[in-house]
Amino acid sequence: MDAFIHRSQDRGHVNIGWLESKHSFSFGSWYNPKYMGVSALRVINDDVIAGHQGFGQHPHDNMEILTCVLKGTITHKDSMGNHGGISAGEWQLMSAGTGVQHSEMNQGDEPVHLLQIWITPNQRDAAPNYQQIRLDPHEQPNQWHAICGPNDNAAMHIRQNAEVKTAVIEKDQMLEVKATQHINYVHVISGSIQIAEHTLHAGDAIAFLEASNVKAVEDAQVIWFDLPEGK
Repeated sequence: MDAFIHRSQDRGHVNIGWLESKHSFSFGSWYNPKYMGVSALRVINDDVIAGHQGFGQHPHDNMEILTCVLKGTITHKDSMGNHGGISAGEWQLMSAGTGVQHSEMNQGDEPVHLLQIWITPNQRDAAPNYQQIRLDPHEQPNQWHAICGPNDNAAMHIRQNAEVKTAVIEKDQMLEVKATQHINYVHVISGSIQIAEHTLHAGDAIAFLEASNVKAVEDAQVIWFDLPEGK
């Protein structure tokens, strides 16, 4: 299986006190031309936000912004009128479209741990949209859970021919990974997995084309991006 391995230690590491972030792909002050994204997947930031801190109001446009809260609760507020908490086990998809202003703040005392994911849309200048669901894969392990996709019946609708799925895989259990679009990109959130001859740990990722199986070396949570060949 031809594959591209992206190790955790090769991610960018930014620590500005209230925010510790690991960047899978070039972002902000961290730039590496080797890591500019995979297909339409442009950003995976693994963020830990200190209590009573966060991202103040700022703009985005023409980007699909997916947030996965792993620990704690982040408070979202945007120019579309949405305001509320996103807690561990919940997912938010903000389609920025023509433009949106938003903030993401940790109003609690304890740190919040989340993934922020950007996917380039396949349609520009659409109306902004906000979606939020609860889907905690720990409650139903050893199966794929679809987070978002291009079809209207998806849990959340994304403006790209891409699907995002997640799973908690218990030790020695196995799931198939087979792209319906073209490119598989599997990111390990926690634990350890094996895909073909490759062993991956938390923060590692792998991109590959052909179908394969993912086996948990130890209890693991992964996120799987089924991506188009082009952007």
